[in-house]
Amino acid sequence: MLEGVVSSIIDWAGEWGLLGLAVVSASEAAFQPAPPDLLVIPMVLGADSSLDILAIVLVATLSSVVGAVGGYGIGAYAGRPILERFASDATVTRLDALMIRYGSAGIFLAAVSPIPYKALAWAAGAGRMDLRLFIAAGLFGRGIRFGMEGIVLGIWGDEFLSLIENPLAWLVGGLLGLLLILPLIGWWTGLAEAVDSENDS
Repeated sequence: MLEGVVSSIIDWAGEWGLLGLAVVSASEAAFQPAPPDLLVIPMVLGADSSLDILAIVLVATLSSVVGAVGGYGIGAYAGRPILERFASDATVTRLDALMIRYGSAGIFLAAVSPIPYKALAWAAGAGRMDLRLFIAAGLFGRGIRFGMEGIVLGIWGDEFLSLIENPLAWLVGGLLGLLLILPLIGWWTGLAEAVDSENDS
């Protein structure tokens, strides 16, 4: 069901170019599940110039941060109940631990990684984190995330398209992805326990 919702959102937004990207980027950072990367990647691959790629990266970054400010507002006014309703207990615990341990750096980590950015925005709002730090960390993190997609695909886009048609490339890419993501998963899973042990010591 969730996959169908994401697909519908991306299909709709894809017809609207940068405007669709802005809507998806902003709404994803506040409440909806479709990641803007699903639009950024094909748009960068189809871009005609470096200026087009820059526009895509800027729209995705700025819209995402604007949406995250909306998510911050949702958290500030709805408080903890929204987190506890839409996120699992384990996720809420880890988000709390991320905020306690890393503060604005935690926002950066969520902005640049697969950690749920919207949920952290809700948590930041509920905890009344300094809004200027929240925005700065989001701009930095999302700028790196979408900027790297723009740079890598803008420079090696043709090679990327050739590689994804090669089954061996999928295997190698999958293995490299696992090597990169497994440490992140382990860190994310053990985050709450690490904070608890620091508090006990």
